[in-house]
Amino acid sequence: MAISLAQLNRAGTPKPPRVLIHGVAGVGKTTFAGQANKPVFIQTEDGLGTLSAANFPLSRTFDEVMEALAALYTEKHDFATIVIDSVDWLEPLVWAKACRDNGWNSIEDAGYGKGYVAALNLWRQYIDGLNALRDDRGMTVVQIAHTDIKRFDSPEHDPYDRYVIKLHARAAALLQEHSDVVLFANYRISTVKADVGFNKKVSRAVGSGERVIHTVERPAFLAKNRYDLPDTLPLEWSAFAQAMPETLHSTLIPSTTTRT
Repeated sequence: MAISLAQLNRAGTPKPPRVLIHGVAGVGKTTFAGQANKPVFIQTEDGLGTLSAANFPLSRTFDEVMEALAALYTEKHDFATIVIDSVDWLEPLVWAKACRDNGWNSIEDAGYGKGYVAALNLWRQYIDGLNALRDDRGMTVVQIAHTDIKRFDSPEHDPYDRYVIKLHARAAALLQEHSDVVLFANYRISTVKADVGFNKKVSRAVGSGERVIHTVERPAFLAKNRYDLPDTLPLEWSAFAQAMPETLHSTLIPSTTTRT
């Protein structure tokens, strides 16, 4: 069928956001996601601790993760947010699935990075599942990741270290592109000059314990957003939700309705 102007889409109510949050260990990423509107967790690691939240049994295979996504798509429920905790623990499950499908003992067996390319097809299946929940079931998507420090070779400046998502580079790029918001969670740190004698001063880091999320990329870390959010927000779901467009507030702000 030929394309015509009658097929043009008009802007309407925006869809729920797809959020990817990474940050230093223990900063509170899971707690942040647990404060979302009616969350349900798909766990690939046992990271809930004492947090009280609906969750599927610990997923030990890629197929179990996909089955959980399918259950949320096909079965009746009133969950409003799907949380994947975490994508870097999901990655070995993706690799194991790729190896089983191709008869490899290791993701490296294919040679020349071909194993990681094959794994991207599975990552795309997973993303398709998340998109279906967002587009057809109106669910907000939150993916949690640990962070890593890697050297960044800039074409414009000398190399420097930065916080990045703890995934293979191909998978990290795919998930970042898919996400509407990439948040970097860390403690707020400032530096002060300290006199060490002999007319010398050194910079010392001072932390208040305040936890924040960064929404805009900086040389030190990866972040982005498509909603013109403030550069920095408290690490609280309520602060994030209030900063989002007003048309999304009802989707993001938890209600007092009891789950049945």
